[in-house]
Amino acid sequence: MEAFECIFCQKNYPVDPFHTFCPKCQEPLLYIGLQTDKKFYHNKDHPLEVMLDFLPLDRVNHDLSLGEGNTPLIRLKNVEKNFRLPALYAKNETINPTLSFKDRGTALVIQKAISLGIERIGTVSTGNMAISTAAYGARAGIKTFVLVKDGAHREILNSTGRYNPVMINVKGDYGELFRRSFSLGKKNNIYFTNSVDPFRIEGYKVTAFETFFQLDQRVPDFIFVPVSSGGHLIGIIKAFHELKQHGFIKKYPHFVGVQAEGCSPIARTFQAKKLSVERIKKAETIAKAISNPDPPGGNILLRMIRRAGGTIMSAPEDKILEAQRKLAELEGIFIQPASATILVGFLELAEKGKIGPKSRIVLILTGSGMKASGKTKQSDSQVLQASLSDLPGIIKSVKSD
Repeated sequence: MEAFECIFCQKNYPVDPFHTFCPKCQEPLLYIGLQTDKKFYHNKDHPLEVMLDFLPLDRVNHDLSLGEGNTPLIRLKNVEKNFRLPALYAKNETINPTLSFKDRGTALVIQKAISLGIERIGTVSTGNMAISTAAYGARAGIKTFVLVKDGAHREILNSTGRYNPVMINVKGDYGELFRRSFSLGKKNNIYFTNSVDPFRIEGYKVTAFETFFQLDQRVPDFIFVPVSSGGHLIGIIKAFHELKQHGFIKKYPHFVGVQAEGCSPIARTFQAKKLSVERIKKAETIAKAISNPDPPGGNILLRMIRRAGGTIMSAPEDKILEAQRKLAELEGIFIQPASATILVGFLELAEKGKIGPKSRIVLILTGSGMKASGKTKQSDSQVLQASLSDLPGIIKSVKSD
């Protein structure tokens, strides 16, 4: 029987999108499904249908899709030659409908929300997830709420606003806004699908499954993933765990999560061999898309990465933009600085001799550099203003139509 699971308290709870944190320890819950024999449906075209047995869906509604997934796995032969590296691949998630990996999670969330009869969704974001949630909410024709941190980039507000969500610029602590959104959602019947939502994490598994089959069912030796809240890498680890559990593979890849040095609370905790992530006071990084000083999935990720024998590291700030430039010039792929951190991390491990000459490496490129590469005409969408204290009244005043 399907359930939500707390991996810390080892307790299961009913599947409820409005209750996604353990009531005892307050850690995010993960989805667990039926433990039956599972298979992949390679005769299907849509990724969610191919992986249906491994996902919390009974069916896929094609009308809710924006064409996400089936992203290419590209051999980076020019980078290999330039740096004298082993086989290096890039899973190019930047070509998803809203130009980031977030569409993987949002696509599944929307499928699940509509199947449950949910009519209002929301998210707390300062970037890619705001755009993705607004786009898929528009596609589904449901009211969408996007809470953004005061001071968010105008480009993000502009891009998100084009989908006409209810967008609220909230003054106050971002971590508190994240936590407050769930209670506001319960009171106002808004399903807030934030970074570590159990169904969003399930959507991220599809990237790993695709990669596995694009490598002809071979396990890569290393997978590098940028890390912010932790949800993306949690989903990828979870996918390989399920592949192993159901007999498709015998070993895990070496998972490497990479944070930007200027905001690296999970990496610091991992290197210090501590169990719990401590919030950092101030984030100063060029990689804004992964700047999260209080990552809600940090403790889960630490436990999972250690069990799998993986690594969490940080990328020096002065090398991130250079890596971004190199990938564009050598391979024609323009990525956000957040994605460039994994190239920095990979090159560092390669230089230290920690990656063998016959290794097979996959870099998960998460967001397109095109999102902040220039200015566009300002959206006409209204951005409401609120403080944390008056946010409940603002949300309550929004009409359903």
